[in-house]
Amino acid sequence: MSDSGDPLRPYSLEEITPGRLPGYGPVGVIDIGSNSVRLVLYERLSRALTPLFNEKVLAGLGRGLSETGKLADESVDSALAAIRRFRQLASQSGATRLDVIATAAVRDADNGAPFIEAVKEICGGDLQVLTGQDEAKVSALGVASSFWKPDGVVGDLGGGSLELIDLKGDRLGVGETFPLGGLRLSEVAKGSTRKAGKIAADALERSEGLKGAAGRTFYAVGGTWRALASLHMHRTNYPLHIMHHYAIPADEAFELCRMVVRSDVSAIEGIDVVSRARRPLLPFGAAVLEQVLKIGQPDVVLLSALGLREGHLYEKLSPEARAEDPLIVASAELADLRSRSPGHCRELAPWTAGVFEALGISETEDEARLRVAACLLADIAWRAHPDYRGDQAVAMIANGAFIGVDHPGRGYLAMAIFHRYAGTVSESQLPPIQRLMSSRLKFRARILGAAMRLAYGLSAAMPGIIPRTEVVREGERIVLHIPRDLQALDGEAIRRRLDQLADLADQASTVVVT
Repeated sequence: MSDSGDPLRPYSLEEITPGRLPGYGPVGVIDIGSNSVRLVLYERLSRALTPLFNEKVLAGLGRGLSETGKLADESVDSALAAIRRFRQLASQSGATRLDVIATAAVRDADNGAPFIEAVKEICGGDLQVLTGQDEAKVSALGVASSFWKPDGVVGDLGGGSLELIDLKGDRLGVGETFPLGGLRLSEVAKGSTRKAGKIAADALERSEGLKGAAGRTFYAVGGTWRALASLHMHRTNYPLHIMHHYAIPADEAFELCRMVVRSDVSAIEGIDVVSRARRPLLPFGAAVLEQVLKIGQPDVVLLSALGLREGHLYEKLSPEARAEDPLIVASAELADLRSRSPGHCRELAPWTAGVFEALGISETEDEARLRVAACLLADIAWRAHPDYRGDQAVAMIANGAFIGVDHPGRGYLAMAIFHRYAGTVSESQLPPIQRLMSSRLKFRARILGAAMRLAYGLSAAMPGIIPRTEVVREGERIVLHIPRDLQALDGEAIRRRLDQLADLADQASTVVVT
């Protein structure tokens, strides 16, 4: 903010967005679905998209479509009003691009053309109406962008249709589309969940994509399926409330679906966690998933919070950007925005690799990438009171918009930074997220936290120091080498932190000035 002397003058975008990454502009997508119309604005086009704004309106464009073949006037009016608002929001946010995409209801309606023209007039640009196969492909790319090395079958359940497609890494199979969206299915089945299940079974028996699902992962995309997962979270007292990458064993998901299909929704235990707007379609989404699991026989259902919109933007990235690790990209962005020295955070990764080697702590490829991400996140809570930095770091990581990491991995990141701030504490003082981790991950998180405490004791978060030091094994001891011009850093605090690190690996330790 410049000192113009006028406190009421308009602010420039640069002045009112100091918490964002510089040099980028927001990008937005309006997604016109059969049940909802949604705007999502993202900070920038990136391998790790960060939402700035997210709003939906349940316009119900697909309501009655199966009977009349047309978009209802009331639904059209609601959708267009939402799109006008979304266009204004995107404009005042400074969005550098606003893409508009539409799916089943618009492509199937006899009066879809005048609606498309009205949307184009509002948005001053083009509207892309996706075919069923295109919708399956773009949704799968959203999953590909948000899971690390995915391998399975993607299912995207909307209000009007279900899309299925095989996914392995970035490689896509042939997309399939079925008229099994919750809104459409409830109307065709005349409100009968039993009939809905039979309709879904008859349609999905012909699916080629589900034939390759056996023993693999089923990636579930769509609001109704996320609502089912919320119900499962509540009923199992799950310690984390992040939907993306939430895993449900296939047998548990099947039993949950059977229960929802056969129950009075209003009487289901824990139904309050599902919004009232979602509840009427919940049994129909459950009926479809029940048949997907019965016919496809996957091992696990993984929930994806990302889908069509993110896949659409993922297609716009260069091949080089697509190849980046989204977890590392997101962690590096947080380091740039929140740490005292982003350069120091980047130095921690190779330095801690040396510590792990000296201690004889092996890592898998995935554990190594988690350690790199944790190093980038090591200083994100430094502005909090010292007594609460560990807890604040856990809250930020546990609830952060990270992708490319499963829930145990998220626990590793949170606990490594917790131990970096809090040191070794009793089991009763550990955050609940540690329940998601294996003993192996818990141990490596403690080691990494202790190594970070040692590093910050040497560097005071300033770059250029720890690369000049080294932790090595010499015989039966772990030795910290400090160069002679930095020997004043040696002291009681450093030796105590070195001892704590070595004790975790049952080693003796010492400091040597070289």
